[in-house]
Amino acid sequence: MPEVPEGNPPNATPETAAASAPAAPAAPAVAAKPAPVPWQSTLVDGLRAAFGENIRDAATYAGQNFLVVDASAAHAVLAQLKDSCGYTSLTDLTAVHYPKDERPFELVWIVYNMQTSERIRVKARYAEGEMAQSATDLWLGANWPEREVFDLFGVRFAGHPDLRRILMPEDWTGHPLRKDYAPTLQDQAWVQKNLGIESGQ
Repeated sequence: MPEVPEGNPPNATPETAAASAPAAPAAPAVAAKPAPVPWQSTLVDGLRAAFGENIRDAATYAGQNFLVVDASAAHAVLAQLKDSCGYTSLTDLTAVHYPKDERPFELVWIVYNMQTSERIRVKARYAEGEMAQSATDLWLGANWPEREVFDLFGVRFAGHPDLRRILMPEDWTGHPLRKDYAPTLQDQAWVQKNLGIESGQ
């Protein structure tokens, strides 16, 4: 008996070939993203008692505790965490830009309790042109992070001792980490004046 060659028979049609082909492996299941869950603690209870509705939210996301506070109370909440709750270290301050929102700038302070090794993120929203209260009276180390947020996002800090750019040149136009600041919107005039070229792209 002649040996039958492997593969599709000579008279196979595209339809029968497709039907006999091995099934493609199923796509791997997409893991569900973690969702915030309410953060319940005596610390949160104390802050709610002190600040009322200015504590907008207290939750845990992926094991990280955070507070959402009204901008008008942000400095006072930070002071309470530092002076009464043991969060004596400011480890970071940054911002996020949501250009379509009514209050497009979210400031995020990360404070650390060295006794318990716990961190809290404190978040507050600010409108365009609205000033945040400087935390340099609480932590001297807030100086440069506030300058960076001012430089790259344009948020000003009332009471800062020396609020000026820290990464970009002083005469640079715009704030490069805003989401509506595309790389092609760089300060062409500064590039031409200081580098002698038409574009830095």
